[in-house]
Amino acid sequence: MTRQRGAAVGDYRAPLFVAWQLTNRCRCRCLHCCEDSGPGRGTRIGGSWPEELSRKESLRIARDCVACGIAYVAFGGGEPMEVAHFWDLLEVLSKGGVSLKIETTGENIGRPAARRLALLGVSSIQVSLDGPTAAVHEALRPGASFRRALAAVRLLASHGVGPEVVFIPTRLNVRLAGKVYDIAAKAGARVFATGPLMRLGRGARAWATLAPSASQWARAVKALKARAARPSGGPKLSVYPFGVQREIAARLERPQAMVLIAPDGKVKLLNALPYAPADLRRHTTAEAWSRCLKAWRNPEVRGFCRRAVQDPSLLAHANECWGPC
Repeated sequence: MTRQRGAAVGDYRAPLFVAWQLTNRCRCRCLHCCEDSGPGRGTRIGGSWPEELSRKESLRIARDCVACGIAYVAFGGGEPMEVAHFWDLLEVLSKGGVSLKIETTGENIGRPAARRLALLGVSSIQVSLDGPTAAVHEALRPGASFRRALAAVRLLASHGVGPEVVFIPTRLNVRLAGKVYDIAAKAGARVFATGPLMRLGRGARAWATLAPSASQWARAVKALKARAARPSGGPKLSVYPFGVQREIAARLERPQAMVLIAPDGKVKLLNALPYAPADLRRHTTAEAWSRCLKAWRNPEVRGFCRRAVQDPSLLAHANECWGPC
């Protein structure tokens, strides 16, 4: 029987989805940050990354994404909206027909930015909100502003850009998930997204004191589902079903048609894995995709994935870049 195009991940000549981590810099130093981002963090711990991509390099990659027919690009960080050429990249990708997602603290979204994002037709803007009050939100996100995050959600909603509120559960806020949902609903959020705390970066190092118990998380999900089912309505509830280790196990057997671009142009298989088999300073997007497909079949990568599923200490390497395989 002839296999149809798109029936398997290897059928695609380029990834369908690109997660682009524009920078590791951020004015916040969140306790649970999976990327170890923070103020002045232009490089990774130990200087393992060279300088971040320049405007010229980033625009070349964006044009290559358009040429390859990539359907969806999600910008994260660090704080992507603090990168000088952020808007230039959005313009190139939007004009090229690429759907866009932005993951942000909301600190940089005022009325002009909200209007511009609406005009660009950005399909998903996720704003982090980790508590129903400034005290809770800012305790988990030192350097962040609860007031500005909530104002960003309201501004985006008023401009017709259905914002998505992202809630990261920890031991400090898990019991307050329902209250955050109510605030998101009142602010006009279209989606309320959450999932298990990621055992990566600072979140992994503080796991013993930061991670909620399975029963606490289960109760939070039950409370959220009850609110989402109310006749009065509210944001669509999106709960990611499993944590990092189950994600690795699932992707090992069925890789997604996606790659992650690090701030220095290295191309990683997954944010939870240290393998970076390509470099967009040296490879085209198509070449990077081919190298990633080969890496998923590499015995070294597959062996590491199987061990990481059983041994969470290996997740300490997630923010490193190893390669080529």
